Amino acid sequence: MANKALWILAAIFALTAGITDARSRRIPNGLTYSAIPLAIILHAIDAGWTGARLSLLGAALGLGLLLPFVLIRSLGGGDWKLIGALGAFFGYNTGFSVGRQRLIVVLLWTLVINGLMALCMVIWKGRARQTLRNIGRMLGAFFRVHLPPADLTIDNPEAIKVPFGVAAAVAVLLYTSKHLGEMF
Repeated sequence: MANKALWILAAIFALTAGITDARSRRIPNGLTYSAIPLAIILHAIDAGWTGARLSLLGAALGLGLLLPFVLIRSLGGGDWKLIGALGAFFGYNTGFSVGRQRLIVVLLWTLVINGLMALCMVIWKGRARQTLRNIGRMLGAFFRVHLPPADLTIDNPEAIKVPFGVAAAVAVLLYTSKHLGEMF
């Protein structure tokens, strides 16, 4: 029963972050900073220190996976903290199976949805050639073990920016609706 409530709260949190990101292109710190401890506390109430530990590990997993992208300025801090908070809600599953890690499944869905959104925006804005050149430049920087040029980061006002929070919200809503349906 507690998992259902946590997943519903995760969906509400993700939907709130997605709507906020769509409207203002920002995910406020107040939302993410409050979600992580709330999820940890709720897991602790449900399963004691083990629940709190697994929630904290889930947050660490989300934050750790996306930290490199924040450091090279290809992902914003709000998006990063959003995934950390989702990790806290979904927790860390013990075992070696990636499929058991709910956060990783949600994150993969988020990346696919975000990629499709980006592709649509690139085509809509007629920037396919420029995008292919930029991908080549980014790969070149990667293989030379350099940071990408400043014009290829989220700091560039000319860059096409996709609201990552929207993609995460859609992914969480799809995931939780699928799995909550199985729980009932």
